[in-house]
Amino acid sequence: MVERSSTVQVSATPGPGGGTALTITGTLDGSTYHEVRDSIIKAALEEPDAVIVDVSGLEAPSESAWKAITSAHWHVRRWPHVPILLVCDEPARRAAITRNGVTRHVRLHPDHTSAARCVAAPTWTRRRADVELDAGADCLQVMREVLARRLSEWGRPDMTLAASTVATVLVENVLEHTESRPTLIVETAGDFVAVAVSDENRIPPARREDPGTGAHTVSGLAIVTALSHAWGCTPTTTGKTVWALLAPENQF
Repeated sequence: MVERSSTVQVSATPGPGGGTALTITGTLDGSTYHEVRDSIIKAALEEPDAVIVDVSGLEAPSESAWKAITSAHWHVRRWPHVPILLVCDEPARRAAITRNGVTRHVRLHPDHTSAARCVAAPTWTRRRADVELDAGADCLQVMREVLARRLSEWGRPDMTLAASTVATVLVENVLEHTESRPTLIVETAGDFVAVAVSDENRIPPARREDPGTGAHTVSGLAIVTALSHAWGCTPTTTGKTVWALLAPENQF
């Protein structure tokens, strides 16, 4: 698959050890910053073992633009927790990337062979299901049934109530504030359960509480904050994914 713009080309191919290899060429600047960042995030959301990004053919007239890589890292650091590795065969470009602090968070390699050695299979099993929901009256009921069934099949029925409560908030937000059909993502990895909902609206979620009604009106995201280990919003090329990570202490 190849995605094109006037100044950036992004190609994705299977990488070593179950990873994804991205090759990005062209010019990284203010007009392409988000495209480059979101292309890396999109690859990570498919949850390969790692995303290896070859930027040997990507030029950045302003060195600060390399922070697009760092931004992508922070968006996927908690979930889906997929490592991002950089490949660049040009020494001066590697130096510029390092000067801008990218290598504090993302490993930089001179070639694909070196990067491939760092892609190790996880020690835990990751299970995931994606379900596109209809925006009808039974949307929430279908979502809860899918969630309960999957968590039971994966041996995590103890997390069903907390995960269902969080997922209900995220789906309701999509139905209320967008015209999208929500897509539910539920995943287990180690001790954690992740619940995420994708939509086609780029506006990030925000807590909305009415000061006039005080405690009588509680933002749904306040509930998500209280019930999850961490939560966040990850931009995608078509909208966004709002996710929540639940740990064993979040069950009730």
